[in-house]
Amino acid sequence: MSVLQANGYQVYFQDAAYQALNEQLAEQAYSGIYILVDEGSHEHCLPSFLAQVATEIPIEIIEFESGEQHKNLYTCLEVWQALTELGADRKSLIVNLGGGVVTDLGGFVASAYKRGIDFINVPTTLLAMVDASIGGKNGVDLGALKNQIGVINAPKMVLIDVAFLETLPQNEMRSGLAEMLKHGLIYDRAYWNEFLDLGSMNWTELERLIQRSIEIKNDIVLQDPTENGIRKALNFGHTIGHAIESYFLDQPEKPNLLHGEAIAAGMIIESFMAWRKNLISQTELNEIKAVISDIFETLSIQPDDVSPIMDLLIHDKKNEYGQVQFALIEGIGKIIINQTAEKEEIKEAFAYYRT
Repeated sequence: MSVLQANGYQVYFQDAAYQALNEQLAEQAYSGIYILVDEGSHEHCLPSFLAQVATEIPIEIIEFESGEQHKNLYTCLEVWQALTELGADRKSLIVNLGGGVVTDLGGFVASAYKRGIDFINVPTTLLAMVDASIGGKNGVDLGALKNQIGVINAPKMVLIDVAFLETLPQNEMRSGLAEMLKHGLIYDRAYWNEFLDLGSMNWTELERLIQRSIEIKNDIVLQDPTENGIRKALNFGHTIGHAIESYFLDQPEKPNLLHGEAIAAGMIIESFMAWRKNLISQTELNEIKAVISDIFETLSIQPDDVSPIMDLLIHDKKNEYGQVQFALIEGIGKIIINQTAEKEEIKEAFAYYRT
């Protein structure tokens, strides 16, 4: 696979990605290119990326601090100010070179600057490749609340180069695996089965699995671009997971979690909720917990943490009329959306996670 047709844009892989980029730059005659990076992607990814870019268009680099804590409107203001000072106009192009924070924030910045300029996503982490850069969602956090401000707006293209992953720390690789596991659980039992023996996986297989993961997310988004129906399936593990992530982010004594670490916990907890509703079997629940727990350490969520985490559920974007809604699996490889749960069921699921 070298090209995947998405909703209003294409996803290009490996050598085809840079060929498509250079063709885009030649055809569109942009007035300037502004590459948005954080410290990590600036150091580890920018040099090799620039080596592939063939253009005479002026290029400027805009860097901001890495980490979820900087995915906010204050950072957007700084980037918008930098764009203005550097003379960016409506014919400018933003290239988001980095992980999920860079692609989420950069897409939002581009969508709002001068009422919208072109942007291209070049994800450099596993999580950004299989999730954040795909689907057209762009936005930032509001305080500790995840992705409360944002838009759905398609990039001009997404470029996937798995060579960027060679510089990625192991915890970042694990974070991306959480979303890949989710894609199997909600959509493709055979794909889920590929992760039952990670120890035997080689680099070639990982590249293929990344492409399949992108394909699964894209299939779902094409059916429901604005998340009024089946696209909610992609939020499996995220209703609880985002609340955990927000809670940990707002507690000084808690470690800052990577997105995938919180979602892994959310998937176990929400799988228990699915079992409680007789949507999955005990065998399936045991299998899900065993696979995820083999990759991710159990988070330290004490009984006193559960109530404040549950209070954050009301801010989930799937909610309607004040009712917390979940996307739960209905057997491995299938999903059912718009599910509700009583508080005691959720507390019971957290207790199961701790054991």
